[in-house]
Amino acid sequence: MSTRYDGRQPDDLRPFSFVRDFTNMTMGSALVTFGETRVLCTASVEEDVPRWMKGKGEGWVTAEYSMLPGSSPERVNRERKGAKGRTQEIERLIGRSLRAVTDMKALGENSIRLDCDVLQADGGTRTAAICGAYVALHDACERLVQGGAIAANPLTTECAAISVGIVNGEPVLDLPYPEDSTADVDFNVIMAGNGELIEVQGTAEGNTFSRAELDALLDLAEGGIATITAAQREILAEAPSPRMPGR
Repeated sequence: MSTRYDGRQPDDLRPFSFVRDFTNMTMGSALVTFGETRVLCTASVEEDVPRWMKGKGEGWVTAEYSMLPGSSPERVNRERKGAKGRTQEIERLIGRSLRAVTDMKALGENSIRLDCDVLQADGGTRTAAICGAYVALHDACERLVQGGAIAANPLTTECAAISVGIVNGEPVLDLPYPEDSTADVDFNVIMAGNGELIEVQGTAEGNTFSRAELDALLDLAEGGIATITAAQREILAEAPSPRMPGR
């Protein structure tokens, strides 16, 4: 295997970490870091559901995503109400991913909104957001249990994501911006903690790719996500400190 520009092997993740309860004004929060990418994820709880879900006895999990000014070399303008395009697509991806591991009936008629704010972007912001949002969601659910709002944590397993791609003809894991911007093939892979796939987003950026290369990319993603999931499991092994809704 060849060495990449940052010294990693093709199957190496960037150094990553989760800071649990990075802020304390919501029911759950996490600062997630992958290399130079940093995303703040917070989980806000509402004792209500969208109008079209009322009376069904089920909850709802959704997400918002934003690149903050100062997150990239060229200033990003603040998002205005009614996100469109790339932002909306990422928000929907985060929401779908987390709903896939949430038992909505066990959540009751509560809504949890995950806000994923990119503080610094160097590739993989959407996958980092999913990883951090899971930690924030987990703690929000645990605190609902602690407060007696629901009987049990509705999360069925972990949720994590990572990017993979083909760069200079070689499959590689966890692409920073210099690789992401020049990759021949670029994928985002989301998996549950039980090893099953939630979503695969991928495209050729100029060159076609083979079934064998696709399999190699999925194998890389599976290995990387297993490492991330183990870290999530470790950091969440201890219950969070109790917190009242709204604080």
